[in-house]
Amino acid sequence: MEKMTREEKTEYLLSEIKKKMDENGGIIKTNQITSLGVDYRRILAWVKDGTLERVKSGYYSFGFKERSEEDLILGLFSDGVLCLDSALYCYHYIDRKPYAWHIAVDKNTSKSRFKMEYPVIMPYYTEPEVLQLGVTEIPFASGSMKIYTKERMMCDCLKYEEKLDRDIFKRALLAYIADSSKDIAQLLKIARERKVLQKVHNTIGVWL
Repeated sequence: MEKMTREEKTEYLLSEIKKKMDENGGIIKTNQITSLGVDYRRILAWVKDGTLERVKSGYYSFGFKERSEEDLILGLFSDGVLCLDSALYCYHYIDRKPYAWHIAVDKNTSKSRFKMEYPVIMPYYTEPEVLQLGVTEIPFASGSMKIYTKERMMCDCLKYEEKLDRDIFKRALLAYIADSSKDIAQLLKIARERKVLQKVHNTIGVWL
């Protein structure tokens, strides 16, 4: 096999980086690049000449500025779960897209992951067993993203009612009551685990 020229090797490495990016929502980590045999100095050189874009510390992309917020969320936080305002928006319970993305994450997740100007992230640090309660997936950007079910979402809205915008809370409540796909049995089950069963009876029960 003929030895590749410097230009051919660079082209090959960049194509491999692109493949890994495509597998991860258009984002790649430093250690994923170095695992291909690329040293950190070359990464810095590519960033400097514009070949590679730094999304945030330790994360890179091609055409970052052209990517949608959804693409970046999927690439950076695929381990998180869309919750509260973001879940309400994805389920079309509210019309206006929230300024920040509300994402539930494991309480042991490094806080430095969320230090970024764009997109704006609102993390909710959660106990591991609570994080996995009532999780489903929806089509999102170029793949799928974890999101809380409508029942878990409504229980969280009731649990954190004081932290939600009053108008958003009212819209969410009315949208859930009118939703023909709601599952009351699941709502009551999750409400019991989230310790909001009485609030569900008082707030939603009167409409059912």
